[in-house]
Amino acid sequence: IMADNGDDDPQYTIKEGDHVVLKRGDIFKAIQVLPKKKVIFEKQWFFLDNAVGQLYSSTFEIVSGNLQPKKPKDTEGSSDAKEAGTDNRHIVDDGKSQKLTRDDIETLKEQGLKGQEIIQQLIDNSSTFRDKTEYAQDKYIKKKKKKYENTVTILKPSCRILAMMYHGREPGKICHLRYDALAQMLTLANIHAGSKVLVFETCAGLVLGSVMERMGGYGSVIQMYPGGGPGRAGMESFGLPAHFHDMLHDFPICHVNALLAGTLDTTAKDQSAGMIFRILAEEKKVKLEEKRKKLAAVASLLEGRNADGLIIASRFHPCPVLMGLLKFLSPSRPFVVHSQYKEPLIECYTKLREQGGTVNLRLTDTWLRHYQVLPNRTHPLLLMSGGGGYLLSGTTVATDRAKPGGSQSIRSFQGTFSNGVQGFPSSTDLPFC
Repeated sequence: IMADNGDDDPQYTIKEGDHVVLKRGDIFKAIQVLPKKKVIFEKQWFFLDNAVGQLYSSTFEIVSGNLQPKKPKDTEGSSDAKEAGTDNRHIVDDGKSQKLTRDDIETLKEQGLKGQEIIQQLIDNSSTFRDKTEYAQDKYIKKKKKKYENTVTILKPSCRILAMMYHGREPGKICHLRYDALAQMLTLANIHAGSKVLVFETCAGLVLGSVMERMGGYGSVIQMYPGGGPGRAGMESFGLPAHFHDMLHDFPICHVNALLAGTLDTTAKDQSAGMIFRILAEEKKVKLEEKRKKLAAVASLLEGRNADGLIIASRFHPCPVLMGLLKFLSPSRPFVVHSQYKEPLIECYTKLREQGGTVNLRLTDTWLRHYQVLPNRTHPLLLMSGGGGYLLSGTTVATDRAKPGGSQSIRSFQGTFSNGVQGFPSSTDLPFC
């Protein structure tokens, strides 16, 4: 399909300034295509200038620090006519079967031999290669390709690719949120174009970017953030079109209590504002005024309490966050909470059952296993992820506010929570206020 569109379709062509993902084997790295910028990937450096104008998912060879498109001519395995043994029981791994030394291999590299040619030299100079079984030969070639082939594939960023990249390299940055759990979150929260979604996450912007990608630039996303400002490094790696950012709004979580209580004043200025404005430069004044206007605009969006979905995935204890943000959802709307541990979600589950206002509560964990699928050797991989975290999902319903134990202020909930589990702050306070 991509080939039919041709190079003139900018959607499938690598352009200067694009955010892309480099791939070699199971290793990924997000990068921006900039002219004459040296990129270091898997202990190799190169420039991406020659990739501009090529199609996404193209594979390149690294030659003297530059990328050259790899021709799809070879799918060479070993030699022309494969000679293979029947079993490996007589092969001894004593390190003497390879005639080429490390110095010989370095010499071949200096002579300009490509990865495939070096691999062929290793095969020809191995005294045990032809005695190995066909499967062992393929495994040997695959191992040597990983070591000596200087190739890199450039991919277009997507939710799945970036989730795999973060989970493979820095799972702690995304609260150990695995890509299959992220997919379930987007489905359980019914993320779709034209909806109004609340997102509270500390996953480097990965969840936020995934929500925006799924919505396709239509609707509105309100990012509730702790601290001084929202974290969006992962979201920037998606390389979303400029108009997607028009749907994105942010609101500090520390103002939620005041907004729920109706005491948030977005019009009055700070008492010391006059003195500050006299000291600050004119640009600073404009920035502060823009920030105040933006806060007022997002507050008006939230005051309607008619959001269509809520997603929470953070390192903070989810209970006070969930209880506060649920009040902004319309009835019959989905919510989903992710946590690396199940104990905080059990507390949330219990609290929701006690207070009412939600139905279809489900606490689940996800299980994922990769399989090798090859002729006569299909089996599960020996190494796999231990867990992708736990998900609490449910649906809001309208409650009879006249009944005791109905809707309460978020402040009253904060006084009833027990201490958080080990590794979490106490749920009696909003730790980010």
